[in-house]
Amino acid sequence: MRKIPGTMISQHPDHGSKPYWQKSAFIKTGDEIKESFLSFSELGTSEYKWDWEGKYVDESVIEKLLSEHHDYFKKNSLGKEKFLTFRLPNPKVETEFRLGRAFMGILGAAGLAKQIGFHSPPLFEVILPMTESAEEMIAIQEAFKEIASLKHALYDFGENSLKHIEIIPLFEQVTTIIKSNHLLEKYLKLHQKKFHFKPSYLRPYLARSDPALNSGLVPTVLAIKIGLSHYIEFEKKHNIKLYPIIGSASLPFRGGLTPNTVEQFCHEYHGIRTTLIQSAFRYDYPKKSVIRAIKKLEKILPQGKAASISISEEKTLKKLISVFEKYYRNIVEQIAPLVNEVSFYLPKRRERVLHIGLFGYSRGVGKVKLPRAIGFTGALYSLGIPPEFLGTGRGIKYAIEHNQMKLLEKYYLNIKEDLNRAGRFVQKKILIELSKESKMWKDILDDILEVEKYLGHELKPITKEEKEHFEIVEKLHEKMDLGKNYQTYLNHLAILRKSLG
Repeated sequence: MRKIPGTMISQHPDHGSKPYWQKSAFIKTGDEIKESFLSFSELGTSEYKWDWEGKYVDESVIEKLLSEHHDYFKKNSLGKEKFLTFRLPNPKVETEFRLGRAFMGILGAAGLAKQIGFHSPPLFEVILPMTESAEEMIAIQEAFKEIASLKHALYDFGENSLKHIEIIPLFEQVTTIIKSNHLLEKYLKLHQKKFHFKPSYLRPYLARSDPALNSGLVPTVLAIKIGLSHYIEFEKKHNIKLYPIIGSASLPFRGGLTPNTVEQFCHEYHGIRTTLIQSAFRYDYPKKSVIRAIKKLEKILPQGKAASISISEEKTLKKLISVFEKYYRNIVEQIAPLVNEVSFYLPKRRERVLHIGLFGYSRGVGKVKLPRAIGFTGALYSLGIPPEFLGTGRGIKYAIEHNQMKLLEKYYLNIKEDLNRAGRFVQKKILIELSKESKMWKDILDDILEVEKYLGHELKPITKEEKEHFEIVEKLHEKMDLGKNYQTYLNHLAILRKSLG
């Protein structure tokens, strides 16, 4: 059996502060080779996600890693002890020629590693974003097989080259996560039919940010719990191991994983085998605490077992999901113009292709377009309206009135802790004034007040940094009201809350 990593470094650009290894907060594409090596050699992680989705990418990554750090990777083999995993561009939303380039990189890496006496293949598994069907997973594998079979006098990968690529399906919607076991079942059948063997394991990847962006905090957590429960039965039925991945980030809306919340996070997501370690986790906290936290995650995550949810409980949880989601989406559709405006001015942390034109795609809720989850979360935190609360207060009120709060707390274990943590960045004073202007602001204020009633105390900043954040948000609103530039505040706010978004 292959080694299953406990942590996977990602290139999500959500850090507020500068990386410990350079003087600028902005990470150029060319710097990501260095970043990946340091993630392995200094931070102690097992896996690094090399991201082709929506961003520029250094296609010579394997050549550079193996040539510049020959001795390290001779002892810590890529593909055996350490793993570099491509997240592919999805042909549904990005031009397919980028997919072909990723495939050629994987095949070329296998040939290079073999030629210089390293473990081969160094790359053998890819992440497919926005997976919504078994057919698209098979299509990727078939395309890879065809490219790997190409032969020419000047270009031949050879009989012993890599012919089959493993797929990590990334599920990014609440509904897809809930039914992902059925999708995986169909995939197993198609895989057996097309390739005449059954995969020895699967690594379903449950997104944490995009479902929250589309459906809200509570629906996302509950959907993941239902998905993990389904995986228990899936393993028994098909006699195949599942090693779920979660795309968790630092702020509670996007997962709540920081070096300070490792035990809490592992308790919440029993059954997850690998967690993402995004940029804020690595660069907004002291390096020593980051190294300790990664070591702890690598140790604790393999021990966790998912909770089994009964049919009747699942039915009630799905009803709660729809209630919370309805309240959330109604607010987001109304506040979208403001969120888009503020997110546009957030500082950039990595080189990304624009989400318009040739390479572009954007996220959306209902009839409105939204920024990606980092920009969405960062904009709302900077406005003093953490997205954790949108629709949540009224959803909690519904759950209490219908005697469903105990069930909600049974499966969202850290709901109070997450709301308390996000609540330290609420600017209620401004919300009270805004609530006099429109129903939208009044609904958001009502969400805050209902959460306070549930928690039994007022939401307010506690630490010195949180109090400073509170004061700067107030100044930001003053600038906005006067039509003046407020961009200068956004970087400082990100540093204070230890995450861009």
